[in-house]
Amino acid sequence: MRIGELAARTGLTKDTIRFYERIGLVEGRRLPNGYRDFPPEAVPWLQYVRTAQALGFTLAEIARHLTELGEAPDGAAALSALFADKIRIIDARMAELAVLRADLTDRMDTGCPLRAAGAARR
Repeated sequence: MRIGELAARTGLTKDTIRFYERIGLVEGRRLPNGYRDFPPEAVPWLQYVRTAQALGFTLAEIARHLTELGEAPDGAAALSALFADKIRIIDARMAELAVLRADLTDRMDTGCPLRAAGAARR
């Protein structure tokens, strides 16, 4: 299918599909007239890419795990492992944000919030 049809079926723009093609997330072949031709399986694949992005995976992470997931004998187990890793990253980031929030809260109404914590109270 041509890029316009792929865009319509996936809800993506042609520019997005071209970008995904440049970075290797989707592959189309060039027809003699110069048009791109994408296989029908590009539709569900691009929907998976969008879902993975909505779940917090970056395009780099999706690309990095593309081959790994394609070669996994049990795709569900491989995805579950990736999800577990992503949850650990999110948990660590949430802990970092909690510390940052506490620091900001401690600095509020201290007269000079940019001073080192505790220095404003001396």
